[in-house]
Amino acid sequence: MDRVLLTVNQFCKKHPFMTKGGLRFQIFDAHRNGIEREKAIVRIGRKVLIDEAKYFSWIDSQQGKWGGR
Repeated sequence: MDRVLLTVNQFCKKHPFMTKGGLRFQIFDAHRNGIEREKAIVRIGRKVLIDEAKYFSWIDSQQGKWGGR
């Protein structure tokens, strides 16, 4: 399986449920929200890429953690 890495713009274009601002906030807060531990964010210099499969794995792991039904 090939690893899919996307920029913020590419990710939001492919997955319109997520806004650029919302995704950028998740990236900014990655050390607290668990995205960093999931290794869903790849940093190369100033470039930030999202590992698509790991991001959705992180989303799945968040179900029920924040008071949702």
